[in-house]
Amino acid sequence: FQSYALYPRMSVRKNLSFGLRVAGLPKAEIEARVARTAALLQLDKLLDRRPAELSGGQRQRVAIGRALVREVDVFLFDEPLSNLDAKLRNELRVEIKKLHQRLGNTMIYVTHDQVEALTLADRIAIMRDGVIQQLASPAEIYRRPINLFVAGFIGAPAMNFVEGRIERGNGAPVFRSKELAVDLSGYSFRADAAEGPATLGFRPEHLVLDGATSGLPTIPGRVSVVEPMGSDAVVWFDWADQSLSLRLMGDVTLEPGYALAPGLDIAKASLFGADGSRL
Repeated sequence: FQSYALYPRMSVRKNLSFGLRVAGLPKAEIEARVARTAALLQLDKLLDRRPAELSGGQRQRVAIGRALVREVDVFLFDEPLSNLDAKLRNELRVEIKKLHQRLGNTMIYVTHDQVEALTLADRIAIMRDGVIQQLASPAEIYRRPINLFVAGFIGAPAMNFVEGRIERGNGAPVFRSKELAVDLSGYSFRADAAEGPATLGFRPEHLVLDGATSGLPTIPGRVSVVEPMGSDAVVWFDWADQSLSLRLMGDVTLEPGYALAPGLDIAKASLFGADGSRL
């Protein structure tokens, strides 16, 4: 559970064994399961403590252990890390990943945190208004989002979107918008490309700073804001009448007002039709 849901007057040992005792399992079997689970979650030295004597991360491990000790085939995690601070969240996320690798059980993990979803899941189901939008591997959802909602939901900063049209001349289809024209011959369409309104989506990390040198179509603009993040930096720049984002290595120094022309690799971009579905 999100809120641990531990019995405050019971020790860790009794919290872990409660469900087994209610089910009437033999005492020896209960002790063996509690010992195995405590060792797995590194709770061996905490078995005689009560929840009030534990840290938030330790309490959450006990809550997870109370489910694991039952040795069922499917586990449901309901936002188990959302009440923890950032450091504990990162540590316990790694522990849950290791736990899944060791146990091999099915784990259904509910979260609003896209980082948790991408790092923990073998497959992600992204839901909107109770309807699954896309069910796929994290890599597939990141690289080929099925619609505009999924594309905008996954990624931080979010994917850049540019409204325009797909036009077909005598050659390859072209996406045109404002001051941008992109040859789509390098794009992998799901079906034959039809002319009409479309949205071009591209992630900040898929823009190349010096587009002209790379031979890519460029999006010229001026830097408005730089967000340093240590190993990398997010650069916001104004293009036409909108703000776009670009992710760079942290050692690249740019100042507001700097003119730049990042290049777009269309093979890594996404196109969406008028109904928002991937083209």
